[in-house]
Amino acid sequence: MAEHQPPPRGTAADREQGLHGEEGHLVLSSAEQFKALGHPVRHRMVNAFRQRPATLRQLADALGMSKGTIGYHVRVLREAGLVRLAETRQVRGGTEQYFALVSKSFKLHQDAAAGPEFLINAALGEMLPDGPGQASHTTLRHLWLTEAEARALELRLHAMAAEPHPTDPAHGEPYGLLVSLFRADVPSLPPDDEH
Repeated sequence: MAEHQPPPRGTAADREQGLHGEEGHLVLSSAEQFKALGHPVRHRMVNAFRQRPATLRQLADALGMSKGTIGYHVRVLREAGLVRLAETRQVRGGTEQYFALVSKSFKLHQDAAAGPEFLINAALGEMLPDGPGQASHTTLRHLWLTEAEARALELRLHAMAAEPHPTDPAHGEPYGLLVSLFRADVPSLPPDDEH
């Protein structure tokens, strides 16, 4: 497999331009972004931020960690251009800062070296063991498709993954959906001439 180097990461303004140039998606392309998202604590924080903006204390409570540790990880996400200061509120003891994602949806740059492996590892890190009676399905199938059939299936999968679904934690429990269509390294046997 050819290895692609990610494009230069540019400035925060460049990253902001990429945000608006891709239908509201933040396009992930820099090594700094992938490193920030690759840490399991920061990955969980991003999933919490997808629900709503939060303070360091709220994140610490949700993740069961110290406020200082959470502050460090928020700083890494901010420096990578993934999290921003959303607002400040005056409270009895001083000021609370609310942090939020710069975009609720991320998209991998087409030339990003991390690509599918990054998404697969993220999904593996989120997967909980199946509980009795809980919905779950994971399978690997191999299909022999023409290029036109593969393109048609790609469009169907893209549409299915883009369907709106509830994101309110009060609505139910979180489930993950990992959809991947890829060219597989499966050897093809020659015709069996003995029959």
